[in-house]
Amino acid sequence: LIWIAVVAFAPFVLAYLAFYFWAPEGRMNYGELIEPARPLPDDPLALADGQPFRLGALRGKWVLLLAAPGACDESCQRALYHMRQVRRAQGKNMERIERVWLVTDDAPLDPALARALEDMYFVRAAGSTVLREPALAGDRSGHIYLVDPLGNLMLRFPRDADPTRILRDV
Repeated sequence: LIWIAVVAFAPFVLAYLAFYFWAPEGRMNYGELIEPARPLPDDPLALADGQPFRLGALRGKWVLLLAAPGACDESCQRALYHMRQVRRAQGKNMERIERVWLVTDDAPLDPALARALEDMYFVRAAGSTVLREPALAGDRSGHIYLVDPLGNLMLRFPRDADPTRILRDV
Protein backbone atom coordinates (compact mmCIF):
# COMPACT_ATOMS: atom_id res chain seq x y z
CA LEU A 1 0.00 0.00 0.00
CA ILE A 2 2.92 2.36 0.76
CA TRP A 3 4.48 1.69 -2.64
CA ILE A 4 1.21 2.48 -4.39
CA ALA A 5 1.05 5.81 -2.55
CA VAL A 6 4.70 6.59 -3.45
CA VAL A 7 4.08 5.79 -7.11
CA ALA A 8 0.89 7.88 -7.13
CA PHE A 9 2.41 10.98 -5.50
CA ALA A 10 5.94 10.84 -6.93
CA PRO A 11 5.03 12.63 -10.21
CA PHE A 12 3.46 15.53 -8.28
CA VAL A 13 6.46 15.89 -5.98
CA LEU A 14 8.93 15.67 -8.88
CA ALA A 15 6.93 18.19 -10.93
CA TYR A 16 6.89 20.62 -8.00
CA LEU A 17 10.63 20.28 -7.47
CA ALA A 18 11.37 20.63 -11.17
CA PHE A 19 9.20 23.72 -11.51
CA TYR A 20 10.54 25.61 -8.51
CA PHE A 21 14.12 24.36 -8.17
CA TRP A 22 15.30 23.12 -11.59
CA ALA A 23 13.67 25.64 -13.90
CA PRO A 24 15.29 25.88 -17.35
CA GLU A 25 17.48 28.94 -17.74
CA GLY A 26 17.48 29.13 -21.51
CA ARG A 27 14.76 30.25 -23.84
CA MET A 28 13.46 28.69 -26.98
CA ASN A 29 12.95 31.70 -29.23
CA TYR A 30 15.69 33.42 -31.21
CA GLY A 31 14.06 36.84 -31.21
CA GLU A 32 13.86 38.99 -28.10
CA LEU A 33 10.37 38.75 -26.62
CA ILE A 34 8.74 42.16 -26.28
CA GLU A 35 6.80 42.44 -23.04
CA PRO A 36 4.14 43.44 -22.54
CA ALA A 37 2.76 42.64 -25.96
CA ARG A 38 0.70 45.67 -26.98
CA PRO A 39 -1.10 46.42 -30.20
CA LEU A 40 0.63 48.83 -32.53
CA PRO A 41 -1.25 52.10 -33.04
CA ASP A 42 -3.65 51.98 -35.98
CA ASP A 43 -3.11 55.56 -37.09
CA PRO A 44 -3.72 56.59 -40.67
CA LEU A 45 -0.52 56.27 -42.67
CA ALA A 46 0.27 56.41 -46.36
CA LEU A 47 1.94 54.00 -48.73
CA ALA A 48 4.94 55.21 -50.73
CA ASP A 49 2.66 55.88 -53.71
CA GLY A 50 0.39 58.09 -51.57
CA GLN A 51 -2.52 55.70 -51.03
CA PRO A 52 -3.94 55.64 -47.48
CA PHE A 53 -2.93 52.71 -45.30
CA ARG A 54 -3.56 51.42 -41.78
CA LEU A 55 -1.66 48.66 -40.01
CA GLY A 56 -5.05 47.37 -38.84
CA ALA A 57 -5.70 46.26 -42.42
CA LEU A 58 -3.18 43.47 -41.83
CA ARG A 59 -4.98 42.02 -38.79
CA GLY A 60 -5.36 38.28 -39.05
CA LYS A 61 -1.89 37.87 -40.57
CA TRP A 62 1.61 37.66 -39.16
CA VAL A 63 3.67 40.70 -40.10
CA LEU A 64 7.43 40.98 -40.52
CA LEU A 65 8.20 44.66 -39.97
CA LEU A 66 11.29 46.76 -40.56
CA ALA A 67 11.59 50.43 -39.60
CA ALA A 68 14.38 52.05 -41.60
CA PRO A 69 15.10 55.24 -43.56
CA GLY A 70 14.38 55.44 -47.29
CA ALA A 71 18.09 55.52 -48.10
CA CYS A 72 18.43 51.82 -47.35
CA ASP A 73 22.04 50.80 -46.66
CA GLU A 74 23.50 47.31 -47.09
CA SER A 75 22.31 45.93 -43.74
CA CYS A 76 18.82 47.30 -44.39
CA GLN A 77 18.73 45.64 -47.81
CA ARG A 78 19.93 42.38 -46.27
CA ALA A 79 17.13 42.55 -43.67
CA LEU A 80 14.55 43.19 -46.41
CA TYR A 81 15.91 40.24 -48.39
CA HIS A 82 15.74 37.99 -45.30
CA MET A 83 12.14 39.05 -44.72
CA ARG A 84 11.28 38.06 -48.29
CA GLN A 85 13.04 34.71 -47.98
CA VAL A 86 11.39 33.85 -44.65
CA ARG A 87 8.00 34.55 -46.20
CA ARG A 88 8.77 32.45 -49.27
CA ALA A 89 10.03 29.57 -47.11
CA GLN A 90 6.52 29.19 -45.69
CA GLY A 91 5.43 27.53 -48.94
CA LYS A 92 1.65 27.21 -49.15
CA ASN A 93 1.30 29.23 -45.91
CA MET A 94 3.15 32.18 -47.44
CA GLU A 95 -0.10 34.16 -47.69
CA ARG A 96 -0.41 34.16 -43.90
CA ILE A 97 2.62 36.48 -43.60
CA GLU A 98 2.90 40.09 -44.78
CA ARG A 99 5.97 42.31 -44.90
CA VAL A 100 6.02 46.00 -44.03
CA TRP A 101 8.82 48.50 -44.39
CA LEU A 102 8.09 51.53 -42.24
CA VAL A 103 10.04 54.26 -44.01
CA THR A 104 11.12 56.57 -41.19
CA ASP A 105 11.88 59.63 -43.33
CA ASP A 106 10.80 61.32 -46.56
CA ALA A 107 13.76 60.11 -48.65
CA PRO A 108 12.83 58.62 -52.02
CA LEU A 109 12.89 54.85 -52.36
CA ASP A 110 15.19 53.11 -54.81
CA PRO A 111 12.89 51.91 -57.64
CA ALA A 112 15.06 48.84 -58.34
CA LEU A 113 14.83 47.82 -54.69
CA ALA A 114 11.06 48.35 -54.68
CA ARG A 115 10.69 46.11 -57.76
CA ALA A 116 12.81 43.38 -56.17
CA LEU A 117 10.61 43.34 -53.06
CA GLU A 118 7.31 42.40 -54.65
CA ASP A 119 4.21 42.30 -52.42
CA MET A 120 5.81 44.38 -49.68
CA TYR A 121 4.06 47.36 -48.11
CA PHE A 122 6.24 50.49 -48.30
CA VAL A 123 4.68 52.69 -45.61
CA ARG A 124 5.65 56.31 -44.99
CA ALA A 125 5.72 56.56 -41.20
CA ALA A 126 7.83 59.68 -40.53
CA GLY A 127 6.39 61.49 -37.51
CA SER A 128 3.72 58.86 -36.81
CA THR A 129 2.83 57.49 -33.38
CA VAL A 130 3.81 54.02 -34.60
CA LEU A 131 7.47 55.03 -34.50
CA ARG A 132 7.03 56.41 -30.98
CA GLU A 133 5.98 52.98 -29.71
CA PRO A 134 8.44 52.12 -26.88
CA ALA A 135 9.57 48.86 -28.48
CA LEU A 136 10.31 50.68 -31.75
CA ALA A 137 11.81 53.79 -30.16
CA GLY A 138 15.55 54.29 -29.99
CA ASP A 139 17.98 52.50 -32.27
CA ARG A 140 15.79 50.30 -34.46
CA SER A 141 17.83 50.22 -37.66
CA GLY A 142 18.51 46.72 -38.91
CA HIS A 143 16.08 45.02 -36.54
CA ILE A 144 13.24 42.93 -37.90
CA TYR A 145 10.09 42.81 -35.77
CA LEU A 146 7.34 40.18 -35.70
CA VAL A 147 3.74 41.30 -35.21
CA ASP A 148 1.11 38.69 -34.36
CA PRO A 149 -2.31 38.41 -36.09
CA LEU A 150 -3.91 40.55 -33.35
CA GLY A 151 -1.55 43.45 -34.14
CA ASN A 152 0.71 42.98 -31.09
CA LEU A 153 4.42 43.57 -31.43
CA MET A 154 5.86 40.23 -30.27
CA LEU A 155 9.53 39.68 -31.18
CA ARG A 156 12.56 41.77 -32.07
CA PHE A 157 15.27 40.02 -34.00
CA PRO A 158 18.91 41.15 -33.74
CA ARG A 159 20.73 43.10 -36.44
CA ASP A 160 21.96 40.88 -39.25
CA ALA A 161 19.77 38.09 -37.93
CA ASP A 162 20.12 34.54 -39.16
CA PRO A 163 17.10 33.95 -41.44
CA THR A 164 16.94 30.22 -40.65
CA ARG A 165 16.52 31.04 -36.95
CA ILE A 166 13.89 33.67 -37.78
CA LEU A 167 12.09 31.00 -39.80
CA ARG A 168 11.98 28.70 -36.76
CA ASP A 169 10.41 31.47 -34.64
CA VAL A 170 7.83 32.25 -37.30
